[in-house]
Amino acid sequence: MLTTRLRSVYERAADARRDRNAPGNRLFAAALHKEMAFERAFVGAGGKLLAGADPTGWGGVMAGFADQREVELLTEAGFAPEKAIQIATSNGARFLYERDLGTIAPGMRADLIVLDGDPVKNIADIRKVETVFKEGLAYDPATLIADARGRVGSEALTSLWNSWPASPLSCCSRSSW
Repeated sequence: MLTTRLRSVYERAADARRDRNAPGNRLFAAALHKEMAFERAFVGAGGKLLAGADPTGWGGVMAGFADQREVELLTEAGFAPEKAIQIATSNGARFLYERDLGTIAPGMRADLIVLDGDPVKNIADIRKVETVFKEGLAYDPATLIADARGRVGSEALTSLWNSWPASPLSCCSRSSW
């Protein structure tokens, strides 16, 4: 989805994160496992856990894809797939007092995805999107992806450099953009 310039920067940063023995990466992995344990304990104590992507505009986190990954990470943290899906859907709606969102039931309005698979049996099936329903209209996900390909982050480069004192991508110099 990323623009060509941004994709190369992102891929270099991703390659650097793949070295599991790098000190920063070991620290991040340890923090992630601690966060997962915290989330399980929080829910176990009766807390209402919410989920949602935080797209930054530069393409590193993309709504939809990031939400799918978040559900996968919740299952990796030990939540049952049904609970992970609930955390990512109805918990947020209830927190925001959206009484007609977050569940599939008569009288509810919902944006839905139709999957080719069963994420309860295999959480990776959450990525097998057949149809996207938004405000009552059906969309082909392949068409949506094709329309967005190469466009994500097209406005972000200028706004990042103009608004932040230092590059958020410390792996790369500004001249490589």
